[in-house]
Amino acid sequence: MLLYTGAMSTLYGLRTYLFRHLGGLALGLLFVITSNASALLGPLVLGRAIDDMRRDGAHASLLLSAALIIGVAILQGGLGFGARYTIVGVSRNIEYELRNAVFAHFQKLELAYFQNRKIGDLVARAINDLSAIRNLLGPGISNVFNTGVGFALTVVVMAHIDLRLTLYAGCVLPLVTVVFVVIGRRIEQRFKQVQEQFGAISAHAQENFSGIRAIKAYVQEDPEIAAFNRVTHEYRSRSIAYARISSLMWPAMALVAGTAVVMLIWLGGNDVIDHRITVGQFVQFNAYIGALTWPMIALGWAFNLFQQGNASWERINEVLTYTPAIADHAETRAVTSVNGAVEFRHVSFSYGAGEVLHDINLRVDSGQTVAIVGPTGAGKSTLVNLIPRVFEAQQGQVLVDGVDVRHLPLQALRRAIGYVPQETFLFSEPLLDNVAYGVEQSDRLAVQAAADVAQLSNDVADFPQGFDTTVGERGVTLSGGQKQRTSIARAVIKDPRILILDDALSSVDTYTEEEILRRLRGVMAKRTSLIISHRVSTVRDADVIVVMDAGRIVERGTHAQLVAQGGLYAAMYRRQLLTEELQVDDSLPGGRAAEQQVAQLTGGDARSPEEIA
Repeated sequence: MLLYTGAMSTLYGLRTYLFRHLGGLALGLLFVITSNASALLGPLVLGRAIDDMRRDGAHASLLLSAALIIGVAILQGGLGFGARYTIVGVSRNIEYELRNAVFAHFQKLELAYFQNRKIGDLVARAINDLSAIRNLLGPGISNVFNTGVGFALTVVVMAHIDLRLTLYAGCVLPLVTVVFVVIGRRIEQRFKQVQEQFGAISAHAQENFSGIRAIKAYVQEDPEIAAFNRVTHEYRSRSIAYARISSLMWPAMALVAGTAVVMLIWLGGNDVIDHRITVGQFVQFNAYIGALTWPMIALGWAFNLFQQGNASWERINEVLTYTPAIADHAETRAVTSVNGAVEFRHVSFSYGAGEVLHDINLRVDSGQTVAIVGPTGAGKSTLVNLIPRVFEAQQGQVLVDGVDVRHLPLQALRRAIGYVPQETFLFSEPLLDNVAYGVEQSDRLAVQAAADVAQLSNDVADFPQGFDTTVGERGVTLSGGQKQRTSIARAVIKDPRILILDDALSSVDTYTEEEILRRLRGVMAKRTSLIISHRVSTVRDADVIVVMDAGRIVERGTHAQLVAQGGLYAAMYRRQLLTEELQVDDSLPGGRAAEQQVAQLTGGDARSPEEIA
């Protein structure tokens, strides 16, 4: 009952894919029926051949019987191949479609979904769990069909030979159900535990590979090896516990089949002695019981596959049934173009219980450049992330061209935005593809032009294969500044109506920054631009500078106006000027010397310019 309930739940969940391949499944079932029907002919021919041995002309009869048995075996093998090929082919096609559906659904989910889950576990679901579902739909269904049809047809023929012997043999078969009920639920539970632990291993390995530089820098190889050993030890323990319980299925099946054979030999032998059936019929009946042995064992294997598939479908279904928090909805409007005017109306936002933004009101006209500065944790990045709906405003409204961004098509909104985040991500692809990542069609001239704006062209000239150089996973072969400039070029080539630079020049030197800004001014003059930076030199030419502190806007104005006000921005500006002018004291380590001198001149404020910014 547990197997039936779980299997029906899983198959019902997969009904869309099954209906799509109903023709293939029907053809496979037809092959199964004909294959099992042909399998009944072999024991029939064998039984009659044995009975014919006492008659005249037995030699000719034996030759004919041998030829028939060979022919039946060839027919049965061909039909069996057709059954497995068809049904397993359907399972592979469904796996392909389901894997694409899962990946497509991952792409629709909001950033917070991935922040709250281990990436390794999600990868395990997209690989291991989908393979388990494919085994359920392929070998699992194939063996269930084969056992069900073969059992039904064989029992009918056996009953025709001797109903009493058939009933005796049938008395043992309910033991199979008992085995299913007793062992089945534990198999499913333990397999699910194994899959969850495999996800933990994947997550641990993924984090280590991504953070290998930090691990080596802090000499943490041995502790990480020990931690990985603990995770894999738990995986081994769970796998052994699963193997221990699932391995009971095979001897249980053999016990059931063996008991049936023992009963047949005892009772059937007496029937032969008493002349109720012939020797040939007894051999034929025994062959049918033997023919049922493998399907019964295969049914146990299929049961394991169903248990694994049920557990894996639960994990996959958790992903597929998760409703994206950020998506288009019934109130979404169709738009043909975006001009780029941005407005925040009484916007507030919190991460959990901590409020990050409080009652933000800010308007950025189309074509205007607005800079946002403030201390670390002031909410600057969170604010600009609300525009492309990376996060959703919890209170108030974020508007683009006077329309709430929640009412704009998500893809149209994001296509209109070029975003350079704080943390640059590059794919393990040629530099050309990384720069052109955000556009559907591009040529080398467009990539070259974007690279010129980002001051990346001189670096590319030194690369082994120029723009065709593969940058490695996460751009590992590039420096921090080269990664940032690649990200800037990626945003520029997109030709967006709204350009967001989130501390996009923090890893480049002052001279390169000036050159990039000089070229970006021509780009930003045609579009709405929002710039987050800790350097006054980056923001001083903005039309409006907004100063944030503790999630609130505390100052706004031009560079000259804010310096004249003598507030937080003016303090940041004075401190940065002093830091640039002071020479580094050789008695103090690194560039922190200038900062400490500045602290003495500014009344003991030991914060760095970045911390004040």
